Amino acid sequence: MPSRSVRKALIPAAGRGTRFLPVTKAVPKELAPIVATPTLEYVVAEAAGVGITDVLLVVNPDKRAIADYFAANPDLEKALETKGDEDGLASVRRPQELATIHYVDQDEPNGLGHAVGCGEQFAAGEPIAVLLPDDLVDDRDALLGPMLDVYAEHGGVVVALLDVGREEIRKYGCAVPAEGADPTADVVALADMVEKPDPAEAPSTLAIIGRYVLPPEIFAAIHNTARGAGNEIQLTDAMRDLGRAGTPVHGVVFRGRRYDTGDRLEYVKAIVQLAVRHPAIGTDFRAWLREYEPDDG
Repeated sequence: MPSRSVRKALIPAAGRGTRFLPVTKAVPKELAPIVATPTLEYVVAEAAGVGITDVLLVVNPDKRAIADYFAANPDLEKALETKGDEDGLASVRRPQELATIHYVDQDEPNGLGHAVGCGEQFAAGEPIAVLLPDDLVDDRDALLGPMLDVYAEHGGVVVALLDVGREEIRKYGCAVPAEGADPTADVVALADMVEKPDPAEAPSTLAIIGRYVLPPEIFAAIHNTARGAGNEIQLTDAMRDLGRAGTPVHGVVFRGRRYDTGDRLEYVKAIVQLAVRHPAIGTDFRAWLREYEPDDG
């Protein structure tokens, strides 16, 4: 049976971030902060927290700032040491201490399947976790860990699922539970996946969200996957091909807190929800929110 110890993760970070223009003209979307910590650091920390030791960031040549962020900065560290700023020093050292960070360029945005395919050499025949950086999982809730447990038991493909309701399912890939599977269970065996179905025809209300655990066979499946929606190589198509060839596919239903930082409104909501818990400003910010009255003038 597969091992629980999936050691490697891949995070696609090559997108242009056009929904966040104009700032993404100069700053990678993945470095957009929640208070003072980039969203990407939260996602790397999530992977590190379940034992991932190596993380591959799939970037493009215009995103060198990401590598700078996860690299040491001796001059800044020395300045912080000199002034005795231990908290600041710990914060700038933390990104490089979370995991060993690797990089590969995805020169053209050819879809999530193509981005994952860029990690074949990095995976080197091992299973790999894939975390989409626009999906933040609250650190009080477990998702990736239970997914690794399911992979250890069943192998194959493991996806994260969220019950989004009938009307919202049109925005997502939709899970098709296997015959006899209980769609209300925490782990659901899947027969198929349907991309953005009509709500009236959706086989379930379980949406596929941005966490995956993939077996080594995913790379051959990606190589054999034709361009699909948007003329891109879709990861969903490659996973479906594996499932139809007999690879087990399971979904872990997430019932915790998730923040969609790829949408401008949801990103601002995430800042507010996480800022009220921030150790430095949370108490004061929460008090200010209670008193705040919008000036509509």
